[in-house]
Amino acid sequence: MTPRTMPMLLATAAVVACTTVSAHASNLGVTAAQAASWREEALALEHGAGVVKDRSIAIALYCKAARAGDTVARYNLGWMYANGRGTPRNDAFAAYFFQLAAEQGDEPSRNMLTVVGQQTSKPPCVVQAETEEASRLATERAEAAAAAALDKATNQYKRLIDTEQERRVMGIVQRLAPLYGIHPGLAYAVIRAESNFNPLAVSGKNAQGLMQLIPATAARFRVRKPLDPEENIRGGLSYLRWLLAYFKGDVPLVVAAYNAGEGAVERYKGVPPYPETQGYVRRIQEVFSLPNHPFDASVTAPSPELAHFVIKPSS
Repeated sequence: MTPRTMPMLLATAAVVACTTVSAHASNLGVTAAQAASWREEALALEHGAGVVKDRSIAIALYCKAARAGDTVARYNLGWMYANGRGTPRNDAFAAYFFQLAAEQGDEPSRNMLTVVGQQTSKPPCVVQAETEEASRLATERAEAAAAAALDKATNQYKRLIDTEQERRVMGIVQRLAPLYGIHPGLAYAVIRAESNFNPLAVSGKNAQGLMQLIPATAARFRVRKPLDPEENIRGGLSYLRWLLAYFKGDVPLVVAAYNAGEGAVERYKGVPPYPETQGYVRRIQEVFSLPNHPFDASVTAPSPELAHFVIKPSS
């Protein structure tokens, strides 16, 4: 019994093996050429051909190539386990690799199964690789789910823009919001809740324009023409930027303060119990559901009361 190189494969088995190697290698994100390269490197290390002999590394490389579907690597690794070459003899581990190669049509591996028996067991290198692969896939799935959740939380507003007026207003928002460090989705949610995109809206409390600025807020942020869409949006974004810094990016507190005033939020140490304000926060978060938003700490110092707030976990 000797290890083999590719030319020793039977012609028919080689055709089947080549096809299978490509499929296995593709499933693992490697090419058949890479699998063959690992196998050739392992062969050199196993025999010390031009390199310092190191059969433990050879086994690791053979295992990578075998998992990628390389028939010769499967046979050679089975042979090493069957003969205790660089590793304690283990017929079940040998049978595992011979069985894989035999399923690819490799006749020498079928013959070896009559020697080592049919009982198979996954060798440690396979178990470790499968564990690492499962962990990697779980991480990728978790990252994909988190990305999807973030997209839903922040970009849902894009799917809600359905009128020409909304598109005009959001054109202004998309241009200005980055200048103020405000996510366009948050600005959309506030405008939608405040004025439903009516630039001429005026409330009973004399809140005016798209973002419903009361005279005191308009003066505070130097808005001279609150019914002008762009100037109103600049004022509203300025106020949101200030509130984000004051409440350290806590979105429910920020929008509650936008509705009821920062003083009310500080007084109640959280979202005030007013039905209007609580409903307002819910409407905002239905569109922009992130609980926290980046903020510029240089805009203003945080609320001195913030340390005493009881913040409810977001649902």
